[in-house]
Amino acid sequence: MKLAVGIDIGGTITKIGLVSEDGKCIKKTSFRTKEINNFSDYIQELYSSIESITDDPNSICGIGIGAPNASKNGTIETPANLKWEGKLNLVEELKNKVNTEIFLSNDANCAAVGEMMYGNAKDYKDFIVITLGTGLGSGIVSNGMLIEGFDGFAAELGHYSINNMGRLTGLGVQGGLEAYVSATGIKRTIMYMLSRYMNDSIFRGISFNDLHGEDITKAAENNDFIAIKTFEYTGKIFGEALANFVSFTQPEAIILTGGLVHSGKWILEPTKKSFEQNLLPFYRGKVKLLTSGLEDKDSAILGSAALVWKNI
Repeated sequence: MKLAVGIDIGGTITKIGLVSEDGKCIKKTSFRTKEINNFSDYIQELYSSIESITDDPNSICGIGIGAPNASKNGTIETPANLKWEGKLNLVEELKNKVNTEIFLSNDANCAAVGEMMYGNAKDYKDFIVITLGTGLGSGIVSNGMLIEGFDGFAAELGHYSINNMGRLTGLGVQGGLEAYVSATGIKRTIMYMLSRYMNDSIFRGISFNDLHGEDITKAAENNDFIAIKTFEYTGKIFGEALANFVSFTQPEAIILTGGLVHSGKWILEPTKKSFEQNLLPFYRGKVKLLTSGLEDKDSAILGSAALVWKNI
């Protein structure tokens, strides 16, 4: 059986899996990205993880890697949500350890390719994928082609400024979207709401570092005022931004994936409402807002592995 290795380098966790050509994740493992301070040590951990799930190296057709700020040249450059700085020669360093083709792309581009091959974009030639994790990533497909830009940095919509007096993103962009709409951004909004309103809330006894996205969802389900206001605020901003993005390429669908989407109706309903309200008249009713069609626990791995099947 032909297999590909799919690697998703996230700001918190790196996921590695063996994927068949029909999109089945056969074996997988993971480790915490944040716990490795040195990039060389990270490459070694990546190699060890690949070895740990690979029984027959000859069955591997290639390795696909999704990473933030990935270039066409095999590098990661000044990633906002990773602790390493500068230009990191990811493909070159990993090729010193493995004897197979390696394909690298932006993590959200991988998500878009994965949706095209295995998910809810199989029937679409024009769509946008938004990944809502530690930050906000985006992949744009127009006329069936992934838009990568000159050297791979197209569609950095997480750093699209929605308010030049607002919060800073990890790259220092004032009012960048991911500072509001992401796992990190929604935590920042909880703190903002606590300062704005005097209502009782479970979050008055929780520090920022101890706060997790699932806590906010549970609190909303328990009718916590601060949690509900936080989702309404986030959804309003997100819907407005998505409506603006439609004017770039007029997609038939926008597909949402990542941890924040797990909040379900709490994030989706205010986002859809704001999205429809802010679309230009000739776009209304034409753009679907969907969640990922990939099995959630393996979606990032499948998206990365899809790079291999797309390129070999």
